[in-house]
Amino acid sequence: MFTNGVFDLLHAGHVALLEAARAEGDALVVGVNNDASVRRLAKAPPPPDRPLVSADDRARLLAALAAVDCVVLFDEDTPLTLIKRLRPDVLVKGADYAREAIVGAAEVEGWGGRVVRVPLVAGKSTTDLLRKLGR
Repeated sequence: MFTNGVFDLLHAGHVALLEAARAEGDALVVGVNNDASVRRLAKAPPPPDRPLVSADDRARLLAALAAVDCVVLFDEDTPLTLIKRLRPDVLVKGADYAREAIVGAAEVEGWGGRVVRVPLVAGKSTTDLLRKLGR
C-alpha cells in the first residue's frame, strides 16, 4: 500500500488515515513531500513559511507509528514518479480528494491495483490546528 502527503503538524486525522491505509494490506509505504516540495506547493491558505516541521522530523514521526512500515521523502510536486517506481497494489488517499484528482490513480488501476479513499476525521486537520494557533 502507498499513501502520501506533507504531514506537517501530525495529528489524529493523519493517524486515522495511516491506520486505515495499513489495514488494506501487508505493508504501508508513506511518501512525504520534502521541504523544497512543500515550499513550492505552499499557497493560500497554507502560509509561505511552511513546512513548520522539517522533512526529516516529519519522516521520523511517521516512521515511529505502528501503521507505517516505510517512509520515503520525495522532491517532486507530486508522488507520481515514486508511485511508478514502487508500483503499489493499493493507493490510499483521504476522501477529500476526488478519485479523478488522486495522482497515480490511473496508473495503479492500470496495473491491476485499486484506489481507496478514506473518510476524514471531522475537526482534525492541519488547517484547524493552524487556525487555533492564530496562523
